[in-house]
Amino acid sequence: MEARLAPCLALICGGLFPAPALACRLALLLAVDVSSSIDAEEYQLQSKGLAAALLAPDVQAEILSWPDAPVALAVYEFSGRYQHKTVLDWTLLSGPSEVLQAAETISTAVRSETEFPTSIGYALGHAASLFRAAPNCSEYKLDLSGDGRNNEGFKPSLAYRNFPLAGITVNALAIGGAENPTDLARYYFEEVIKGPGAFVEIAEDHHDFERAMRKKLLREMQVQVIGALTPPVNEG
Repeated sequence: MEARLAPCLALICGGLFPAPALACRLALLLAVDVSSSIDAEEYQLQSKGLAAALLAPDVQAEILSWPDAPVALAVYEFSGRYQHKTVLDWTLLSGPSEVLQAAETISTAVRSETEFPTSIGYALGHAASLFRAAPNCSEYKLDLSGDGRNNEGFKPSLAYRNFPLAGITVNALAIGGAENPTDLARYYFEEVIKGPGAFVEIAEDHHDFERAMRKKLLREMQVQVIGALTPPVNEG
């Protein structure tokens, strides 16, 4: 009997039965800069702008376009080395009510910090810990937005060498105002983004944040196409 069972067990272990279904098509983690260079009005433009972008008809239609494979969304704020706060824990956006609730949570959030510098390396390291709690999805992307460069702690390149971020695409949104947006975008392109099809979106200033975030979310939720024009950077 044991001799007959052995081949069957080998077939089972070898993948005869299908793998567990994926919980979602995309786990999207948004990192929002709340460093000291961002004043109270600019913070509101970010939080309200992100909420409005999620509720925009075209973005919401894209989020809900695959009912059997929804998008999972989480949001956190970052500034200094150890200043990270989860605004929205991992949430499956499986219907309009979930999208609305996520947008309301983001728009009514109380700012976590006001006086710390910008530590992008540590923000990337924190993202790695949040991705460990993400649902089982076919793609994982980090969307980091900010108005400045890393000015405290280790650089993004060191984060990529020391934290488990393999297989995670990192995109960025460069917000002008404190710095020329084109120069900041170049820095994000060279130092921050990584992965196939990774890209940088530009907001001319915080008043332009909603438009830029809306455009960025639409692009991030598209199915990855091999051979995209934007080259992979910082594969880490």
